[in-house]
Amino acid sequence: MKRLTSIFCALLLAAQPLFAHEGHDHGDEKQALPNLGNTPQRLPDGVVFLPKTAQRQMGVRTEPVVAAELAQTLELPGKVVMDPHLGGRVQAMIAGRIEAAGPHGLPSAGSRVKKGEVLAWVVPAAGQIERSNQAALLAELKAGRQLAEKRLNRLRELSDTVPRKEIEAAESELASLNGRIAAVGAGLSGREALVAPVAGILAASNALVGQVVEPKELIFEIVDPDSLHIEALAYEPLDVGQVAEAGIAIGDRSVPLNFIGASRRLREQALPLIFENHAIGAGLALPLGQPVKIQLRLKASVKGLPIPLKALTRNQANEIMVWVKVAPERFAPRVVRTMPFDGVRVIVAAGLAAGDRVVVEGAALINQIR
Repeated sequence: MKRLTSIFCALLLAAQPLFAHEGHDHGDEKQALPNLGNTPQRLPDGVVFLPKTAQRQMGVRTEPVVAAELAQTLELPGKVVMDPHLGGRVQAMIAGRIEAAGPHGLPSAGSRVKKGEVLAWVVPAAGQIERSNQAALLAELKAGRQLAEKRLNRLRELSDTVPRKEIEAAESELASLNGRIAAVGAGLSGREALVAPVAGILAASNALVGQVVEPKELIFEIVDPDSLHIEALAYEPLDVGQVAEAGIAIGDRSVPLNFIGASRRLREQALPLIFENHAIGAGLALPLGQPVKIQLRLKASVKGLPIPLKALTRNQANEIMVWVKVAPERFAPRVVRTMPFDGVRVIVAAGLAAGDRVVVEGAALINQIR
């Protein structure tokens, strides 16, 4: 009986868990990371878990940031304007109706034209009373010319007895009548030629066959395909002598601009600055009137971390941020303070450290993971 009791007590002790005495540990065991599976998700601390397969599907690419000393940059608003030396406008001088200049009809926007080429005709528009008066005057002038011709012929037959000055006066009168008839006839049946003042590409075509136009109305606008002019507005005081260079972002590339000069007259409380770029196809990169941002680089320098502009996103508080790769499958958000640089890249002044791997492609997709 005693033996059965001792066996029963031993079984009870084996079934209960073993606890260490106070001050005694069995070992420091690290807490294992939870298994997050293969689904992209945002963790409670804001870090995004993104498996390798999802990174490849989303095209995520990272680059380490490197500290550099770069030129101080100002971003100015501007717009594309016409080159006054190589561009031109075609306007109607008289009121009338548009007619095509050739068998191919009116040129359309984007067509290449040559200097001196006739783009269209403007047939003068005149009222019925005005045309009747011109027709009556033309008939009167033609009758007077017939009389002048007969008189001149008689004087030439009597040239031996008639003074030479009377013959010359008759010839002068006949020439005057011919000139007046030609002028009145051109007013009735003549038309004005719309000629291209320069060679280039038609940036705008406001003409239709049969369209009635008024004097000074803009019909065609011509730009040089190899010339780009930008007008920027500086609302803050600016020392133009400190301007080193400028650029504008077109897609994923930065196009350099040459600084021509600044106006000496304010426009809407801003100082206009003119920039240009002469290269093959430069004038076709942006249409006239397109608003742009010009990055004006000064001679002064500033230290920072340049990163691509497409790496920037915004969080729920509308703060500018980037995603930093902190582990092979984890990305952490970092709020940053930036400065403009060249339109394609920006300078990070605070929020990052040299060596951080910043997401330069796919940052917007990571930002959408919840």
